[in-house]
Amino acid sequence: MEQGFGSDSVPPAGPIDKSKVLDVKPLRCLVPVFPSPNGMASGTTPQPSPFVCVPPSGPFPPGVSPFYPFLSPNESGRSAENHDGLGFGTPISPVPLNSFRTPTANGDTGPRRPGRPRGSNGLAAEDDDSQNHSDQFGSGYSVHANDVEDTSTGKKRGRPRKTRLSQSGSGSGSGSGNPATPPIEVDIDPLLNQLLASFKLVEIDQVKKADGDKELAGRILLVYDLFRRRMTQIEERRGETPGSARRPDLKGANLLMTRGARTNQTKRVGNVPGVEVGDIFFFRMELCLVGLHAPSMAGIDYMSVRLTGDEEPIAVSIVSSGGYDDEGDDGDVLIYTGQGGVQRRDGQMFDQKLERGNLALEKSMHRGNEVRVIRGVLDVQNGGRGKIYIYDGLYRVQESWAEKSKLGNCSIFRYKLIRVPGQPEAFTLWKSVQQWREGTVTRVGVILPDLTSGAESQPVCLVNDVDDEKGPAYFTYIPSLKYSKPFMKSNPSVGCQCLGGCQPGGTSCPCIQKNGGYLPFNPLGVLMSYKTLVHECGSACSCPPNCRNRISQAGPKARVEVFKTKNRGWGLRSWDPIRGGGFVCEYAGEVIEESRVGEFGNDGDDDYIFDATRMYEPLEAVRDYNDESKKVPYPLVISAKKGGNVARFMNHSCSPNVFWQLVVREINNETFYHVAFFAIRHIPPMQELTFDYGMVPPDKADRRRKKCLCGSLNCRGYFY
Repeated sequence: MEQGFGSDSVPPAGPIDKSKVLDVKPLRCLVPVFPSPNGMASGTTPQPSPFVCVPPSGPFPPGVSPFYPFLSPNESGRSAENHDGLGFGTPISPVPLNSFRTPTANGDTGPRRPGRPRGSNGLAAEDDDSQNHSDQFGSGYSVHANDVEDTSTGKKRGRPRKTRLSQSGSGSGSGSGNPATPPIEVDIDPLLNQLLASFKLVEIDQVKKADGDKELAGRILLVYDLFRRRMTQIEERRGETPGSARRPDLKGANLLMTRGARTNQTKRVGNVPGVEVGDIFFFRMELCLVGLHAPSMAGIDYMSVRLTGDEEPIAVSIVSSGGYDDEGDDGDVLIYTGQGGVQRRDGQMFDQKLERGNLALEKSMHRGNEVRVIRGVLDVQNGGRGKIYIYDGLYRVQESWAEKSKLGNCSIFRYKLIRVPGQPEAFTLWKSVQQWREGTVTRVGVILPDLTSGAESQPVCLVNDVDDEKGPAYFTYIPSLKYSKPFMKSNPSVGCQCLGGCQPGGTSCPCIQKNGGYLPFNPLGVLMSYKTLVHECGSACSCPPNCRNRISQAGPKARVEVFKTKNRGWGLRSWDPIRGGGFVCEYAGEVIEESRVGEFGNDGDDDYIFDATRMYEPLEAVRDYNDESKKVPYPLVISAKKGGNVARFMNHSCSPNVFWQLVVREINNETFYHVAFFAIRHIPPMQELTFDYGMVPPDKADRRRKKCLCGSLNCRGYFY
């Protein structure tokens, strides 16, 4: 063995023979070395030296080097005058550690509640619904599994965010597969910037950030939904499989909050401005953005109040989403399980403590303050995966006690909350709809159990619980659009050969390429981004009827009913909740020439005419970053007077919750335009579905105006 350099050896002078094999001894331990006093050689035996406390910015004693994160070398390389010639000068800001985040005021919402199983992404099981929603929307944005703030510790776990999406698809657009999409770097910052600018959310007034209103809360939620869907669509093109740890819901919300696009940041007791009882949310982060419930994970939100000189916590909101033994089938009574306690993998459990959120609920019981309650229910339309959050209004804590958990190994706290009377129906309405669907309770006022006579996949009941009218004027129910002759195109269209259905990232699928390389819909029928035209697969395509690019061809997916309104005739509403961007129905009827419109309106009864040539106010919801801000008129006029579907019953509103999207299906050199309706925002069950009928061009201003009774704040007072 060649002679090596020991720990006490002195390396030889001159060049080193690199061909030799060195006998290097492993380092057994590290010995702390303190600064050598002046006049002592560095090679002498260290003497005991007291530990010296030095401020990060100095001054530094002789022999002590400055701390790097706080001081940087001078640009000139010269030593600073007050640093004893050490060569460091201008202080710089310290770099915060990624693994720690200073807790915000009143943001410490306590540890997780007992027995909470952890999901694959590290989040609590009651919050894993966001992951499930994300999977149904595609893979979403690449984000570390725990890139979310834990409000119980003030820590933010996960990697620093990246604002670029590496887009490299391997999706298949046919049965035999397609070549991978070349890698593309997509910077999402311009997309977000354009959305924020379009919705006037670049700089929100500080007063509005603290205390918002319905209009601001609506804009923030719309931007969040649009941005999240667009991120999902971009990532889905990569061919990522569902179940990955990509969370566009978390990433989108974090980016919006970083840009200051949030409201109602001031914690308060009682209702939150801009949020109404019965409003629904599909993601926990939506609750945070509008200030309904600040913690992204914890179930209890609370604040500190000063009463007799000392501060004490009181609860302001709770989320009950089925992750624990909460009991709330009554509808107006909720038995809520406290937070805290831990069940370890070895089975050992610890009792809950009367602190933080638990103490806040206890104090709220004695104080008698109101607590906001958000209930989570299973998303049935999503196959039971994930939850929908319902704001159920204000409750008061009436009683509290401690008991053993069902496993009997630890003590837990239980709180009985009673709903404040006089509020609109919310969770109780959901229970009623469930009973109608199951047939355990009869729907009051039903005239016909199925208006479609089986023409749709789901029955559409006709309901009148207002007066004695037995139904609308007779018409023939037809589920789709009837063409006498299609529009002609110069270039023949080629159908796709996707035997298993069109898939994201399919480079050989002509239908996907017509949509800019993206699938326009997700598996739940949600429109991922708004465009002037959406190209669906036509009759010449080889894909099956359940292809994701045939969403508008399968009829309504939600259970809808035609009902008698109090002052606007017949209307349309849904038993099921509808997501923002979710498909509602197609406008069915007979395609007529524009010159024939008068034939259907001579008697003043032109309520069943859909005219795509009208001018439509640019809805903020469709002012997407990748398309024009106004709809382009198309020569498509539909009459549903003699024959149509449920769309003919949708009333006009100047502040609608539904908008129409032109969908085109091509075969050879023929083009068939269709009108499909999608939800602008999340729509709770039993809320009337409305859209804007549009304005008549100046050259047709002789048409009779009709008085508008929509009652919205933006009502124009009339429509055509």
